Parts: sequence; structure tokens; C-alpha cells
Amino acid sequence: MSSATDTAPVIPGAQAHSHGPGSPVPVQTRSARFRSTDPTAFPAVTGREVDWKLTPVDRIRDLIDGELDGSPITTTVTEAAGVTTEWVGTEDARIGSAGTPEDRASANAWASTAKALVVTVSSEERVEVTIDRTGADHAPRASHLVINAKPNARGLVVIDNRGSARLSENVEIVVEDGAELTVVSLQEWDDESVHLSAQFARIDKSATLNHFVVSLGGSIVRVNPSAALAGEGATGKLYGLYFSDAGQHLEQQVFVHHIAPHTVSDVLYKGALNGKGARTVWIGDVLIGRDATGTDSYEANRNLVLSDGTRADSIPNLEIETGDIAGAGHASATGRFDDEQLFYLRSRGISEEESRRLVVLGFLLEIVQKIGQESLEERLIAAVERELEAVESI
Repeated sequence: MSSATDTAPVIPGAQAHSHGPGSPVPVQTRSARFRSTDPTAFPAVTGREVDWKLTPVDRIRDLIDGELDGSPITTTVTEAAGVTTEWVGTEDARIGSAGTPEDRASANAWASTAKALVVTVSSEERVEVTIDRTGADHAPRASHLVINAKPNARGLVVIDNRGSARLSENVEIVVEDGAELTVVSLQEWDDESVHLSAQFARIDKSATLNHFVVSLGGSIVRVNPSAALAGEGATGKLYGLYFSDAGQHLEQQVFVHHIAPHTVSDVLYKGALNGKGARTVWIGDVLIGRDATGTDSYEANRNLVLSDGTRADSIPNLEIETGDIAGAGHASATGRFDDEQLFYLRSRGISEEESRRLVVLGFLLEIVQKIGQESLEERLIAAVERELEAVESI
């Protein structure tokens, strides 16, 4: 396939940085990264690149460079009025309507996929749909999913990932004018599973996307959502919850691009780490473009460390190209328990162990409670409680 741009690739971080006049510098603006659906257009991944340097690339080399089975994976989609499901060829016009790969793994999955699953929500009455994928085998696979909310549609779509898999995929989300869509990407894979997911969203005029990434299972899970607020008055709320156990690598690289005026974004990711070698990576990029006047944006990442031997990387980035905004900010924090919260609970007769459990549960469930679907929230609360049961001493 041909490159998505007419210029030669400009690879972030590939050039020496200097403040001297005329010196070459790496790409600084997030939107300027090279994009292509052709994996060979990207240079070989060494692990030193800005978008790979915190990822265990040697353990996912087959998904980055290798041959992938692109046949449709076993998928079940619940039926609902105003929702259509179809498998289409990659030449379909809807493929690529939300975004284009920014890295070699995403491009490899794109080029390897034979057919894409398109789920279209057209009902103006709120509908709920679950896309159930229970995994297949340990063979490296590719997948492509498109979720399209038509004008003024209302819906909740849950991508439910369970079982065993070694999967690299692209997910495209298009929220057309006036629509309101909630998408939950739920990773409860078996312990040995590996999952790379590039998720692209386009949010049109007066539309709203509530996007959730919940990563609890798997050996390596890297979910990178990007949202383009392309229409005036668009709103993007990107939330994440993760719990990393011993030896588990959970990664999220988030990008929010304010393109149109009077757009709003809220990014909040919260995670907990427990056990030797538990690792999380969160990178948050927000770009407020020169035409995005009146923008209101905030991003934050919070990590709760439950034991020694863990590592949480948290890197918020904010770029502003216009001075006419309503507000913008970012924050990041990684630490242990809040002593004031523990004191408050213990002063009311609650044991220290139970107090610590309640603090962790309350910390994480702020994200769960934003979903707005009772049965799913109950399921996730139970899943978090199971994670906490495995913690010997919180």
C-alpha cells in the first residue's frame, strides 16, 4: 500500500537535538508524526524510538515485523435494534475514515487484515452492544474493527476481550454529528496473552465520545487511543483503568487532538501496581491546534503503588497553538497510600487491612462509575476485588 503522506518519513527522535540555529531537531508536534498503512514505510523498530522506548519490543517482535493471520477472528456481536454488523473488504470506504497507523505494528496489522468488522449504530434511542472476542490460539493474528455512530445516534459498545490470544489490531471509531457514543475496550485476557491495539476516533460536530480502556489481564497489553475532535463543539472523554500484577506490562499512549473550535476533552487514567516486575506506561499527548479556539482540556494520570519492585512511567504532554482557549492543564502522580484517608477510616473502627483495601477500591472505581451501565460496572468491581484478593499485604 502507499504511504498516507507525500513526504519522506520524519521519525521523532531520530535526529540529534540542538538549540543552535539551523540545527535539525526531532518532530515536536504530536500531529506531525509520520503515518502510513504500509509497514515497510516505517524504519525497523529498535526500541530506542520515542513511541517504543518504554515497550518490551523483543517480546512482541512477531507482531511488529512478522507475518500475521488476517482472517476474521471469532467474534459474536449482540443483536440490537438500530445496529448493523457486517464484514467488509479493506477497500471499503469506511476503512481509514478515523485514522492512519503511526507505528510499524499498527501498519503491519492494517496491511495483514483480510476483512474488517463494521458495527454501525443508527438508533437515536440508546442501545447497548457487546463485541465478544474470546481469543483463538497463540498464532500471531491481525484484526480491524470499525464502530460508526450515525448522526444523533446513542449507544454503548463494549469490546470484550477474553481468553488466549496474540493479537495486533486497529480499531476505528467515528462519531458523526450530534451522536453520543460510549466505547469500552475491556482486556481480561489470560495471563500469557499479548495484545497491541491502535484505536483511532473521529468526533464530529456537537458529538460526544466516552472512551474507556480497562486492562486487567494479559502478559503485555498496549492500547493506544487517539481522538481527533474534528467538529465544532465536539467532546472527547477518555478514561482508563489498569491493574498490573507481577511481570505484567500494561501500556497506554493517549493522543487528543483539538482541531475545531469550542471542543472539550477530559482524560483521566488510574492504575495500581503490585508484585515484582509489575510495569505500567502512560503517555498522554494533548494538542490544541491553531483553529481550536475556545478549547477546554485537561488530562491526568494517577498511579497507586502497592508493593516494592514495580515501575510506573507517567508522561503528560500539552501543546497549545492558540492563545484563545477556555482552559488547559495536565497532571501526573505516582505514590503509595493516602495516610489521611487511612487515618479517617481507622478512626471509625475499620481495621488497617480493610481500610487499605477500601482506599484502593475507591481509588480505582472512580473510573468504573463513569461508564453508566450497571451490570458492566458490577462485573468490573468484582474483577478489581479479585485483583485485590491476590495482594498478600496491601
